[in-house]
Amino acid sequence: MRKYATEFIGTFFLLLTIGCTVIGAGAGALAPLAIGSALMVMIFAGGHISGGHYNPAVTLAVFLRGRCPANDVGPYVGAQVLGAVLAALVVKFMKGYPTVFAMTPEVLPSLVAEFLFTFALCYVVLNVATAKGTAGNSFYGLAIGMTVMTGAFAVGSISGGAFNPAVAVGASVLGLFSWSNLWIYLVANGLGAIAAALVFKRLAS
Repeated sequence: MRKYATEFIGTFFLLLTIGCTVIGAGAGALAPLAIGSALMVMIFAGGHISGGHYNPAVTLAVFLRGRCPANDVGPYVGAQVLGAVLAALVVKFMKGYPTVFAMTPEVLPSLVAEFLFTFALCYVVLNVATAKGTAGNSFYGLAIGMTVMTGAFAVGSISGGAFNPAVAVGASVLGLFSWSNLWIYLVANGLGAIAAALVFKRLAS
C-alpha cells in the first residue's frame, strides 16, 4: 500500500504543477522547467519506496525490464491515473473553473513526438534507476526530471508534451487535451515504453 500511495502522491503533484503552470496566468515559457523540477523532487522523495514511476509508460518499461512485479502494474497505473485526475480537479477549483481550449495537434507529428520522448524518458529511467552500472547514484531524479523538461521544451508545441498516459488523462480532464485525441498518447507512450525496454535489454546484455 505504501508503494501505491507514493505513486498517487507523486503523480498528483506532477499533474498539479502542470495545470497550475499552464492554465491561466501560469509560468509561461518556464512551465517545462517547473514540471521537470516537480517530477525530479517527487522522484527523490518517493523513489526509495515505489521506484518513483508516476507514469504508466515508465511502469510498463520497468515491468518489461524485469524490475516491477506483475501484480504491481495494475495498482501502480490505477494510483497514477487517480492522482492525475484528482490533481486536475483541484487545479480547476483553484483556478476558478476557467475556460480552457484544447489543443488540436496534428496526429502523425504528435505520435512521433510522443513516441520519441517517451522512449527517451523510459530509456533514461532504465539506465539511471535500474542498471547495475549506475546503482546507488545520486543523480537519477535529476536525470529523469530533466528528460521531461527537455521533451516539453522541444515538442510541447507539437503534442502537448505528455510522455505519460496518466498526464494525458489529467490534461484531458483539465480540457487541455481533447478526449478524442487521448488514443494518441496511449498508443505512442505505450510503444515508446516497449521500445525503450527492448533497446535497454539489448544494450545491457
